[in-house]
Amino acid sequence: MLIVNTMTKLCADAFLVKDFKIVVDDGRSHSVCLDQPIDEGSDMGPTALELCAMSFAGCYVTIFALTMKKMRIPLNELSVTLEAVKSEKEGTITEAKLNIIVKADARADRIRRAHQLTVKNCPVGVLFEKAGVKIEYNLQTQQQ
Repeated sequence: MLIVNTMTKLCADAFLVKDFKIVVDDGRSHSVCLDQPIDEGSDMGPTALELCAMSFAGCYVTIFALTMKKMRIPLNELSVTLEAVKSEKEGTITEAKLNIIVKADARADRIRRAHQLTVKNCPVGVLFEKAGVKIEYNLQTQQQ
């Protein structure tokens, strides 16, 4: 039996524009401006660490929506608010709390199952977990 390990290559380019304003590009015609807050930069975009937190929230929403679609559960509304704690000692994110609100035409146990699958399969969440970030998920479900 031949087992093939497929890999996807992701690309990113970063260009310093001026001071702390940086343009990051994914190689697929999408770019984001990063910057530092006004006390150090010009506040033209999120910091790289803020973008990391934003990526986690966005990834969770993406994987949850895909999971609900695969489970054939109509999803009416989904929102995630992520609060990350940057430890001055560690210099990076050490805790993340996701407040998740789901409105769907499904029983709560089915929505919880979708959440469990999302946590297991969210690539950015897995990165956070492997980095030792303490993650708390608060799932609120509302049937429609």
